[in-house]
Amino acid sequence: MIVVLKDNPDKRQLENLIAWLKSMGLDIHMSEGHSSTIMGLIGDTSEVDVDLINALEIVEAVKRVQEPYKNVNRKFHPDDSIIKIADDVEIGGGNFQVIAGPCSVESESQVCEVATRVKEAGAKLYRGGAFKPRTSPYAFQGMREEGIKLLLEAKKQSGLPIVTEAMDISHLPLFEDVDVIQVGARNMQNFELLKELGHLDKPILLKRGLSSTLQELLMSAEYIMAGGNEKVILCERGIRTFETATRNTLDLASIPLLKTMTHLPVIVDPSHATGIAHLVKPMAMAAAAAGADGLMIEVHNDPAKALCDGAQSLTPAAFADMMDAVNAILPHAFRG
Repeated sequence: MIVVLKDNPDKRQLENLIAWLKSMGLDIHMSEGHSSTIMGLIGDTSEVDVDLINALEIVEAVKRVQEPYKNVNRKFHPDDSIIKIADDVEIGGGNFQVIAGPCSVESESQVCEVATRVKEAGAKLYRGGAFKPRTSPYAFQGMREEGIKLLLEAKKQSGLPIVTEAMDISHLPLFEDVDVIQVGARNMQNFELLKELGHLDKPILLKRGLSSTLQELLMSAEYIMAGGNEKVILCERGIRTFETATRNTLDLASIPLLKTMTHLPVIVDPSHATGIAHLVKPMAMAAAAAGADGLMIEVHNDPAKALCDGAQSLTPAAFADMMDAVNAILPHAFRG
């Protein structure tokens, strides 16, 4: 349920309304937009007297929300959320950012060289996998704790905030100095992990599951936000369909759809979506044109020798070329 307040509501009346609603066991989410202030009521609102609230002098309207996700819902928060990362990087609300780097951390020279190159091309955040969830138990699983140390060294040298994936609650103490914690597609519905991330004061990049609906993605984001962490970024990374020509099928329609459903930033990962390096640039351009708030791109200094996902990784030169193409698209992007 949402309660739309009139302009400049009486402070005493508003405090009394909030106290009454909280006495019913409801949580209150206040959202001050450009044209109105909205109170989002979270919890069991079945016993709330809508007519009584409507009759209050400070209330403009009361509406019941049918969707199961509340904190994530744009109806609760009409304006785009802007997620601040580090001191000078923001995503959402017209702030388009590119996250780039190798699929996995392999060596200090690799991560530091790639960090320098992607920064020169315009990336504002650096990605790299320290822990790698792999389909095969025999595939490279990442450098784990040592990989995080190398990412922090790359951050020190380049100045770029870092993004890396956490696979398990037990790993979280290692992520204290990581700027953005990524939840991979395979962990999108790891609800115990999501609840724990909800207690952190740190941006969370939540990837859509391989076979998940948009509502399921938003419900996973709701788990994080219900714990108190409102710093959530959604990532469309392709879904599993019958098509085998690409690694996954990039659901570009999800971008404008999610924009109507939620206030959270939406970025796109065309690297995992396609699995083919020469498709990354056109899909990145398409994602930018469709209104995405950013991109996540895999970049490796020597893709042919990459220990993980070399076939979908761009060289630094190819990444710079892609950035030029995307920057040319942005002024004409769809904004709803």
